[in-house]
Amino acid sequence: MSRAVRIFEAFTADDTTLQVSEIARRTGLHLATASRLVAELVEHGLLAREPDRRVRIGMRMWELALRASPTLMLRDAAMPFLEDVHEAVGHHVQLGVLDGDEALFIERLSAPGAVISYTRIAGRLPLHASSCGLVLLAHGDRDLQERILGGPLRGYTPHTITTARRLRSVLADVRHQGFAFCPGHMHEDALGVAVPVRDTRGTVVATLSVIVPNNADGKTVIPVLTAAARGITRAFPSVGLPQA
Repeated sequence: MSRAVRIFEAFTADDTTLQVSEIARRTGLHLATASRLVAELVEHGLLAREPDRRVRIGMRMWELALRASPTLMLRDAAMPFLEDVHEAVGHHVQLGVLDGDEALFIERLSAPGAVISYTRIAGRLPLHASSCGLVLLAHGDRDLQERILGGPLRGYTPHTITTARRLRSVLADVRHQGFAFCPGHMHEDALGVAVPVRDTRGTVVATLSVIVPNNADGKTVIPVLTAAARGITRAFPSVGLPQA
């Protein structure tokens, strides 16, 4: 099982198809072992072969993952509100959850001509460098915060948070003001703004964010985001949302 997991983890958002030899190299498996396991996974539909013999994740894996995903209820609850925010701002709107030490995006809406953004569905961003990540980190447990504060904190632009002292201060601000505001943290031309999404118990389970042009109009999106986040919480008043 662990070897099969390593095969799936060889694929990335940028490398969606791979030669078996590359899978063997990335997993550290012997070529014959990798070839045998890939063939078995293809037989079950969890992997698929392209005409050129390259391998990709199979549709069966997508079907099973979507069926079992604990984030499916969250995404379904959030979608109407994401659409409303997207109509209002006209740029990227995204829904993220905490997974390990990163922000994982489970939905994203965009538009032609929108400002540059590095996010994608099923993509990840570091917690210290993104607005969504800062919200999740600010409301995360102490062990998570200390682990991220211990670095390293990679810089993407001159505005990225790269010191523990500044990060600790920003996290306190996020908790106090109820949003993260990140002008130029991932790209000079982009502004990330994020707010927490809570369940009915008040626990932060996700973050709703937008990526808009980095200009003086950025803070006008905060009331829109806050209202949408409250709407997501109300969408399941009796059940609550899954923990991120």
